[in-house]
Amino acid sequence: MWNSIAGLWQDRAGRFERLKAAALVMAVFPALLLGVRAVIGGLGSRPITEATLNTGDWVIRFFLLSLAVTPGRALLDAPKLVPLRRIFGVAAACYAVLHVLIYAYDQKWNLGTIVTEILQRFYLTIGFVAVLGLVVLAITSTDGWQRTLRHRWKQLHRLIWPIGVLALLHYFLQSKINVAGAVFDTGLFLFLLIWRQTPRRWQTSIPAMVPLILLVWIGTALVEFAWYALGTKLDPWRVLRANLDILYTVRPAEEILIAGAAMLLVVLVRRWWKQRLARA
Repeated sequence: MWNSIAGLWQDRAGRFERLKAAALVMAVFPALLLGVRAVIGGLGSRPITEATLNTGDWVIRFFLLSLAVTPGRALLDAPKLVPLRRIFGVAAACYAVLHVLIYAYDQKWNLGTIVTEILQRFYLTIGFVAVLGLVVLAITSTDGWQRTLRHRWKQLHRLIWPIGVLALLHYFLQSKINVAGAVFDTGLFLFLLIWRQTPRRWQTSIPAMVPLILLVWIGTALVEFAWYALGTKLDPWRVLRANLDILYTVRPAEEILIAGAAMLLVVLVRRWWKQRLARA
């Protein structure tokens, strides 16, 4: 049992792996912080609602981190990032389960009420389906399941993309009018999805990343425009102009631009440093 636990922060040769250990700390820390806040009364006047929203946010964050491992490995030429994909994916599933358990606690563990609410409320229905999908992918993420399922394993784990769509739609629906966080996360999801579809030789090219980031910027602005046009009574054109005018205010689409520029800077610094070490 100890060997299995120790394997969480060791590589396949049994050596201590700093990146895996850091990822494990990152995965556990939000839950510990939430527990401390709950004990000291730091969750505000509506602690159950705050805990539900907090765990839901971390589901999306770890989900996106798991998807970002492959582009990060390619752009940074860092194969040691690969094991982090499983850690972040399992973390997303664990926070999704915790998210549902907190909701069940809020419903006083009344199974009939919980089932009725999930079936009658669309945003709860798709959220619950997304949770089930994340749990299935987490359970089958092990090496043993890969050997058992063989080529079907990849087919199963491609469901991560429709699961992501459901999770983000759930995020939008429960956010209602203030959807800035959902829009930003959708922009990140769009980047990761489009990156996967680009030719392999472009996936590590800095010049190819620039138009990709600009495309995602526009796509993110259109997502927010569509939400306000279809789901609210607010003026969607005003929102679109704000997203496209970088001097007006910082909207989610502009945050995507900033994140993209930061990513390119990190990649450039990483490549410069590796070249310097190679010459040395």
